[in-house]
Amino acid sequence: MGKRSMTGITRRQVLGASLVGAGLAMVGCSRRDEAPLLATDTQPSGYPTVEALRHFSQDLKERTGGRLRTTVYPSGQLGSQNDTLELAQFGGVDLIRINISPLNVIAPQSVIPALPFLFRSTDHMRRAMDGAPGEAILRSLETHGLIGLAYYDSGARSLYTSRRLIQHPDDLKGLKIRVQTSDLFVSMVEALGGDATPMAYSEVYQGLMQGVIDGAENNWPSYHSSRHFEVAPYLSETRHVMAPEVLAMSRYRWQKLDEADRDHVRQAARASVGVMRELWDAREISARQAVLAAGVATSEELDHEAFVARVQPVWQHYLKRPELRRLTEDIQAMGGAG
Repeated sequence: MGKRSMTGITRRQVLGASLVGAGLAMVGCSRRDEAPLLATDTQPSGYPTVEALRHFSQDLKERTGGRLRTTVYPSGQLGSQNDTLELAQFGGVDLIRINISPLNVIAPQSVIPALPFLFRSTDHMRRAMDGAPGEAILRSLETHGLIGLAYYDSGARSLYTSRRLIQHPDDLKGLKIRVQTSDLFVSMVEALGGDATPMAYSEVYQGLMQGVIDGAENNWPSYHSSRHFEVAPYLSETRHVMAPEVLAMSRYRWQKLDEADRDHVRQAARASVGVMRELWDAREISARQAVLAAGVATSEELDHEAFVARVQPVWQHYLKRPELRRLTEDIQAMGGAG
């Protein structure tokens, strides 16, 4: 049975409603299209992406005089990111906040922001994603049943272990490093010399404590909130990936909106980005301070060129198509603060 939310709705019911709605739409009377927009996020209430979704919801309500209302389901109430991605493609949910990794399977362009050591800084990432390269990637989602609306931050991911600081790729030799279930992340860690070990996020703490894995990689807020710092107290600021999150709408529901309401949705989505980033930046600072106060050993003294050199085969593998190489080069060529 699907996971039940606080209001009693389940993933199976949502998907069933979407299929019923699709059938009713064929005769021009879909009740589903008249219902509030369903928005979903796997993060808990209070998390920056969830609060940004709530800001989007209120903003959209005000822009449309209450015609477009949104119900936000946090904490994975409607399923995992893969579950909700599938639901959105079928029209079962209307808005999803999703990490870019699950999109890699359906949209090749979405791999680009997840390439290791692509972005020079958070500022570089934000300018690229807010600009033409980011827009091109969002547009590529439409043929896969999604309308890309905006990007939310996911922070800079760094390596942490229970053994030692990682200052050169050779330091990863013999270490089992947990990664997301993602071919790209597996190939990245293996290229750097580690033993990539896909594992559910919920199992990482126990895995570190029992020695099943020797380390993992994530951003400061996740490292803190998961309490991984207790069992892996060596964090090296590799900042190897700065892949953003994506806010997307089901193309099925999008097609039911008129042009004016589509514009309202896009404006509300863009306005929510600033809210998310302000909350994220504050959370990142507080998480870092809390972890350092707990006595975690950190290092920024890394052989950056050695890390970049090791992942070049990963770039070559994922950028075989000329259009992907051009888009990547456009991002690299962007000027400004590095």
